[in-house]
Amino acid sequence: MAGISGCERGGPVAGYGQFCPVAKAMEVLDERWTLLVVRELLLGSTHFNELRRGVPKMSPALLSKRLRTLERAGIIERRGEGQRTSYHLTDSGQELATVVTALNEWGARWIGSLGQADLDPHLLFWDMRRTIPIDVWPRQRTVVEFRLTDVEPKAARWWLVVAADQAEVCDFDPGFEVDARLTCSLRTLTEIWRGDLAWPMALRAEMVSIAAAEDVRRALPSWLGQSSAAHVPRPRRQLQS
Repeated sequence: MAGISGCERGGPVAGYGQFCPVAKAMEVLDERWTLLVVRELLLGSTHFNELRRGVPKMSPALLSKRLRTLERAGIIERRGEGQRTSYHLTDSGQELATVVTALNEWGARWIGSLGQADLDPHLLFWDMRRTIPIDVWPRQRTVVEFRLTDVEPKAARWWLVVAADQAEVCDFDPGFEVDARLTCSLRTLTEIWRGDLAWPMALRAEMVSIAAAEDVRRALPSWLGQSSAAHVPRPRRQLQS
């Protein structure tokens, strides 16, 4: 009887040949994109298209493959909901929260440089949409238009709509009255969001302009906030404040 290959039985194609638990864990987790898929699941994405928005440069075929690998490893479970399939972390998968958090903090603290290839408006606005502090926004529908000065025209305008305790991001005009229009480069907005650049510094240096009523203009930085990475101490890089 023919043997079963590593791919067919769900295991790694080639292991490290070590009994060390770190090595055994990495046989599952060190394939490209795997921990980023886990990151998305930890952040609340459960459906395939939601996961794709968190890893926009990952092909659908590869995402499907990684989900199958994670399922076989007991890290996620697949559930059927009518005609839809959802993915959920098991207890094993939930334990990876400490790993992902530690990597997030380590990356923010020690890996500061961003290349042009690292800048992605789709990922940036998806991350903003799911983590902005909605509770500090006005109760009525509020619309912010973003104009990115260093992005090709088809991806240069975005709209953030916050209403009824929900936030939605559009890459087309949703047709609502705009309360604030923020103009800056994608790099500047990404650096602000990551915490590499503070809002006051960006505004003082005119790296960001906000067209809005005065009270909205003053409040918008606190409405948008920054990602969790912005709160990580960075001993060898001084925050631009």
